[in-house]
Amino acid sequence: MSSQHDRLLSSSTIGPMTLRNRIVMPAMDQNVCTTDGLLTEANIDHYEQRAIGGAGLLIVETSAVMFPIGATSRVQPSVATDDCIDGFARLADRVHAHGAKVIVQICHHGKTALVDTAEGRELTVASAPLPVMDYGQFAIDLTIDEMMKMAAKTDGKVPVHHEATVDDLLMIIDAFADAAERMQRAGCDGIEVHAAHGYLLSMFLSPFWNTRDDEYGGDVERRTRLLREVIAAIRARCGAEFAIVVRLDANEFRMDGAITPDLAARHAAAAVGAGADAIHVSAIGAPDSGVAFTDGPLPWQLGQYRQITKPIRAAVSVPVIAVGRITPDIGNEMIAEAECDFVSMGRQLLADPDLPRRLGDGRPDLVRPCINCFVCVAQNFWSDVPRCAVNARLGRPDAPVPQPTEAPLKVAVIGGGPAGLEAARVAAGRGHRVTIFERAAELGGTARFSSMTTPINGALVDYLVAAVTELGVTVRTSTDATPQLIDDGRFDRVIVATGAVRSRPDLPGADLDHVLTGDDLRALLTGDDPDVARRLPRWQQLALQAGRRTRAMSPARIRTLSRQWMPIGKRVVVVGGGLVGIEIAEFLAERGRRVTVLEAGAYAATEMAHPR
Repeated sequence: MSSQHDRLLSSSTIGPMTLRNRIVMPAMDQNVCTTDGLLTEANIDHYEQRAIGGAGLLIVETSAVMFPIGATSRVQPSVATDDCIDGFARLADRVHAHGAKVIVQICHHGKTALVDTAEGRELTVASAPLPVMDYGQFAIDLTIDEMMKMAAKTDGKVPVHHEATVDDLLMIIDAFADAAERMQRAGCDGIEVHAAHGYLLSMFLSPFWNTRDDEYGGDVERRTRLLREVIAAIRARCGAEFAIVVRLDANEFRMDGAITPDLAARHAAAAVGAGADAIHVSAIGAPDSGVAFTDGPLPWQLGQYRQITKPIRAAVSVPVIAVGRITPDIGNEMIAEAECDFVSMGRQLLADPDLPRRLGDGRPDLVRPCINCFVCVAQNFWSDVPRCAVNARLGRPDAPVPQPTEAPLKVAVIGGGPAGLEAARVAAGRGHRVTIFERAAELGGTARFSSMTTPINGALVDYLVAAVTELGVTVRTSTDATPQLIDDGRFDRVIVATGAVRSRPDLPGADLDHVLTGDDLRALLTGDDPDVARRLPRWQQLALQAGRRTRAMSPARIRTLSRQWMPIGKRVVVVGGGLVGIEIAEFLAERGRRVTVLEAGAYAATEMAHPR
């Protein structure tokens, strides 16, 4: 066990489950079920890979207890009939074979049950009508293409809301208990009751959404009644040897009179009193703007929910599972300081299923980092299969797995950016003898430069460099891969990974010395092209020389020096307001430049993935 992450990797228990470590994979939709909600081999393989990778507990994606009623997608799992048992039994067997435990998140989606809208059913909610909200912000937050894909989920129909009657709620309670019993019969270790993220149970908990004045609304005791009755019904049906985890919101951001951390602590205590074995802490933002999704449940800052988790941890005697962009270092610290007992690593385990095993081997440098681009979770807004910028296999279960070669070749990779490094990593991993040729003094290419504005890209470069080094790849930096050099090396294969070719814009004055392309700016800061620096005034050349004098320009070095100097004037125009232009503009403005962005389109940075 790695002493660096000793707390994170230590064994512990949740109710009747003994887990090999404190790493939890939270429920994240894969959208690869049949249209009847039955699991496919793609579902099962996804969880098996993360069990092989060493996670302690896997939570299967949100599964609908009354499918298709109350479902948000036709390709999410159903736990509504006995037809689902066989698939979950096969999943449980495959996960257990590799030493992990598995529970299933069960849910009624309430106001977000888009299948109900598409199929002409009213949506069951805590109170109707819903509070008036301004969804016009989505016209700015989303592209037309994204809005059309989201509208397609309901066939363009407008939702009609139905305030749940007591009889409705009794039926829903039975549906949760029936679903849990099916998962127990399938051999799963427990269930997670989803009472967060604005779904039906969370609506009843929230003073913002629940304005009832009957036995299910009006004060904390009554607002928690439905959750308590669901938990009690599951416990009565399944007994003490079946784990019940409850997922709760610790905060409802950007919503007046909604759930707060103190109120959430009372919700957690009520859940534990009803029989919950653990509390899984999350958060949600107002549903009327894209940016609110990065308040919750899709945080963008490291350790974003640490402060709102603490009141819940203090209020209950059962284990607390924390979420919120938790790195292994942060997770180990949180457990050591008794802020939580387990940590969820969602997007990180999509990026690298082998993270727990790498940590156990004492090799955190070989963990492929999530770069927090939000592309994986963006797909879920239109029920598509997740994709990952750093893990090509995510969402592609049928893609061939690279196999060891029986005939090793001598391979030259020209270009040491992310594409070249990944090509070298895969080829060397198969057993080929690989040499990378890189013209610059360091590996990383544009990703190394982009770490100036997006530091996590530097972590990706660091991982790729560590990976090729571990595999024995020969690296030749500051080297032009000439035809003679390739011929002399007698390479069997050559992979050209020299990156994009960019031309100067066809604008009057584009050839002037003070007009810099992105490639020019990169060359200035990294020293990759001395000819660019010679175009600068003498004082800027001296600044560059001083900045480079101490050591090579690693991603961390670029970030440090760029806060101290920038070889660029005080008034800057950025031509092009796409994602890159906006990031550069923000970076320069933070460093005292007066920046103007010129963009031909109506909106800036439209290629940013929702909800980024």
